[in-house]
Amino acid sequence: MPILGEIRKGWEIGRNLASPYCKYIWHACIDCGKERWVALVSSEPVRLRCKSCAQRGELHYNYGRHLSEVIRRKISAAHIGEKSFKWRGGKTKIHGYVKIKLTPNDFFFPMAGIDRYVLEHRLVMAKHLGRCLHRWEIVHHKNGIRDNNGIENLQLVSDDKHKQITILENRIKHLEKRVTLLEAENVLLKQGVELGTL
Repeated sequence: MPILGEIRKGWEIGRNLASPYCKYIWHACIDCGKERWVALVSSEPVRLRCKSCAQRGELHYNYGRHLSEVIRRKISAAHIGEKSFKWRGGKTKIHGYVKIKLTPNDFFFPMAGIDRYVLEHRLVMAKHLGRCLHRWEIVHHKNGIRDNNGIENLQLVSDDKHKQITILENRIKHLEKRVTLLEAENVLLKQGVELGTL
């Protein structure tokens, strides 16, 4: 039987599959006193409580899924919004579009999704009109740049009109490329005629 505080390597106690050179300490649970081998990290035991004591809902972050509901709510409330380490001022980007976080007391909050974010171009158009936009109303970027959300670049259209605009814009881009290619071909042909190779 090992002595409390005794340190051994994993291969010496039969834990050679995962990490044979990892160190373990013979440690007693701080609640029930049950002795067992515990992994050492930076000369400290990873877990102070045994698994059964940790599962009883005591405050121990290594077994966070077993925390009581009250403690879980307090922890999550401490990391929401500006207190979150992921907070970037309430703005984020997704697929090139800018999204803005709204608070429940904001007039335009009904436009926000479940995550409380709304697309910035829709918010800019709604503020310009002085009302919330309906779900079927589409805000189109005239120049095609998704994060250029100035009101002069935005146009409110219906779904069928938006599809027509998109089709026409794509066709125009295709034809412009074709014209450029044909102009380059004409230049090469003219050079060939002048040189007398044709």
